[in-house]
Amino acid sequence: MKPVKSTPEFLAFKALNRDIDKAWVDWAVEMLTAGFETENLVILAGESGPFNQFRMQELVDRALAELGLDYSDKDQIIKNYACYLIDRSLDGELNSIEVLATLKDIYFEMGYVRYLRDFHDLYYAKDDLSDAGHQWYWNGATRDNIDTVIADYFRNWQATCGKGDNDITLNSPNR
Repeated sequence: MKPVKSTPEFLAFKALNRDIDKAWVDWAVEMLTAGFETENLVILAGESGPFNQFRMQELVDRALAELGLDYSDKDQIIKNYACYLIDRSLDGELNSIEVLATLKDIYFEMGYVRYLRDFHDLYYAKDDLSDAGHQWYWNGATRDNIDTVIADYFRNWQATCGKGDNDITLNSPNR
């Protein structure tokens, strides 16, 4: 069984040690609605702010463990998150600059991991071309073609999503 579409985002937040907030509660409700039911997922879905981060981190850890969702391979989790963001961009739910900005920030946060470097470069190429007529980040990118360059890069990245370890599946103990 497949978890809700936004699961890669929440696994990335957990792998990056982000605070637990109302979005986590909403995700838990979506998971319950999708047919996943575990003790800690039900508890998480019933939480409301203000959130005690120590307690919430433990609760989320237990809920993820019950669901069999592992976030220990941080690089793979972030790659899955990139796939999720790119899918949303190509589906028109997010604009490409939002995706690039998010992945650029994670590139910095994770200490300049190589597989996110192109997102950084495309972000700054687009940004420079928006302000000035030239950029030095992406060879051949111009004001006229930067959006096509980004879309092509996203499609190429998307072509590797869902292959091998990129696919997130889980088994509900109640299914």
